[in-house]
Amino acid sequence: MSDAPTPAQTAAAGTSGTSMEFHPQPQGGRPKPWAFPAPDRSRLGNGLTVLRCHRPGQQVVAVDVSLVAPLDAEPEGLDGVATIMARAFSEGTDKLDAEQFADELERYGASLDAYADHASVRVSLEVPASRLHKALALLADALRAPAFPESEVERLVGNRLDEIPHELANPTRRAAKELAKELYPAGTRMSRPRQGTEETVARIDAKAVRAFYDAHVRPATATAVVVGDLDGIDVDAALADTLGAWTGSTAEPRRATPITADDTGRVVIVDRPGAVQTQLLIGRVGPDRHDRVWPAQVLGTYCLGGTLTSRLDRVLREEKGYTYGVRAFGQVLRSTADGTGAALLAISGSVATDVTAPALADLWQVLRTLAAEGLTEDERDVAVQNLVGVAPLKYETAAAVADTLAEQVEQQLPDDYQAQVYAKLAETGTVEATAAVVSAFPADRLVTILVGDASQIADSVRELGIGEVKVVSGN
Repeated sequence: MSDAPTPAQTAAAGTSGTSMEFHPQPQGGRPKPWAFPAPDRSRLGNGLTVLRCHRPGQQVVAVDVSLVAPLDAEPEGLDGVATIMARAFSEGTDKLDAEQFADELERYGASLDAYADHASVRVSLEVPASRLHKALALLADALRAPAFPESEVERLVGNRLDEIPHELANPTRRAAKELAKELYPAGTRMSRPRQGTEETVARIDAKAVRAFYDAHVRPATATAVVVGDLDGIDVDAALADTLGAWTGSTAEPRRATPITADDTGRVVIVDRPGAVQTQLLIGRVGPDRHDRVWPAQVLGTYCLGGTLTSRLDRVLREEKGYTYGVRAFGQVLRSTADGTGAALLAISGSVATDVTAPALADLWQVLRTLAAEGLTEDERDVAVQNLVGVAPLKYETAAAVADTLAEQVEQQLPDDYQAQVYAKLAETGTVEATAAVVSAFPADRLVTILVGDASQIADSVRELGIGEVKVVSGN
């Protein structure tokens, strides 16, 4: 036997005569009650509404400005002009050209983004708290006096035209385009692509962008949301010097056109010869956030297809292996206090071409079983835990809080709406959630879009009896 010391003996010898001091093990603190933060509301002298929310520790401040320039305000034949205007806000002002504007944003460590949607145009700024005042000045100049230079608008139009073929080639985007065309009445803005078509975008020039801006962008109808650690910042002075200096005329509130849709059960196959997968998008229009059923609808929809443990995934993914995942969701299209709004209620996913019909058959069976048997208490409890329990993590950043507050403004909801929703979700029972999701996804009132190889799937889909089947070109 060897006389060499063992590794344990060597370690003991190396520590002989020394002592180790262990620090106390950290212990978890008491859970604190959480609620979605409540903003302070005010109005500047120029009519701009301001919501501010102090979030200690959030050193990156988020500023979201909502402009009442909805897509249905776009002139006929110029779909996409709101999107080009939104993108052009960062392409120079009366003081700085596009390159100088970008350099100033970079110097302050700020980012500026903008997009157009059915409800509004949103302009978003993120910047370190210490440079908020200077970045607000850039944002104010972009809104107050955008240059809209012809060369930059032409470049943005060209970029948008380049994007469209890629979107049409994407099965998910192509399905969304076809569903909008099928659901909403022909001729309505809802039925057409949000960012315009090749034909309409090609008509947009700097003059059209300026005209749309002059007609719809003004402080009196805009709202700015400021969220972050505002300690030590004179927010009133910063706003007065920047966004407060923006002037413009007043305007009557826009009267929204009611959203209507035809949810007669039917199937549209967008033909993609040779496709190895079929993209599914199944939808209809239902209640928006102003309807008292919304919390129960959110809860029931989550149980149906909100996560990997939902019913749709359990059957189509875990049991049958048809897909990597299928999701059910509700997406607000436009939400208004006068009842003219609506939400898109949809189921989305993709399956292999050869199991398209079996997957649809099983999906419809899930819906019918749900209507006959209802949700279980366990399903309801897991959904509440996931939706309510993770809310503090969802709103850890200032940008997430600002985005939700701006959404509430655009959808004409009270400032405490989000806090109320979480309370209602926690109180919603299984019976109520079941009734809401069954009403949201009736098996005989769903429009189904399939992007795939029609020669391989059309006949078997017709045999399912879920509605008339129509095949359209995938071009």
